[in-house]
Amino acid sequence: MSFLLATALVTTFAAATPVPRAYRVVATEYAVPANLLYAIALQESRAALGKNVRQPWPWTLNVAGVGYRYGSRKAAYLALNTLVKSGEHRIDVGLMQVHWRFHSAALGSTWSGLQPWHNLRVGASILKDCFRRTGNWTTASGCYHSMTPTRSANYAASVSQLLTGVAL
Repeated sequence: MSFLLATALVTTFAAATPVPRAYRVVATEYAVPANLLYAIALQESRAALGKNVRQPWPWTLNVAGVGYRYGSRKAAYLALNTLVKSGEHRIDVGLMQVHWRFHSAALGSTWSGLQPWHNLRVGASILKDCFRRTGNWTTASGCYHSMTPTRSANYAASVSQLLTGVAL
C-alpha cells in the first residue's frame, strides 16, 4: 500500500509544472504565493504551445469576452492602441489579463501594460489587494476576477483546479 501511495505522489509531483522564475521573483516582491500567481496567469492567458505544453502568453488581449493571442508584443500593442482609440475599454491585457478600464493607471501606457514583468507586478498587486480585503488566498483568487459572488467562486474553483498541477 505504501509503495502505491509513494508512486502516486512521485507521479503527481513529476507531472506538476514548476513555477517559472519570473513568477517566483514577483511573488516574493509582493508577498503573494508564487504558485497561485502562476495559476491565475494560466487561467487568464494560457496558450497551447505544443503537445501537452500550456503556458501563459504575454501578448494576449481579451476584448469583451473574446480572447486574442498575438505573435509579438508589437502586434498586441498595435491592436490594443486601436481598441483604446476606438473607445473600447472592456479589454484584459497581458499575462495576468489586467482589465484596462479599471487598472489603466497601474498599467501605464499600452506599451508598458504588455511588458511581461510589469504586467505580472500589476497582477500581483491586484491579488495582494484582494487578499487584504478577504484574508484568504482562495477567496482572493476569485476577487482577482470578479467581486460578484458567483463569478468569483467559479473562478476560484477553476484556479484551485489549476493549482493541483503547479509545483513550487
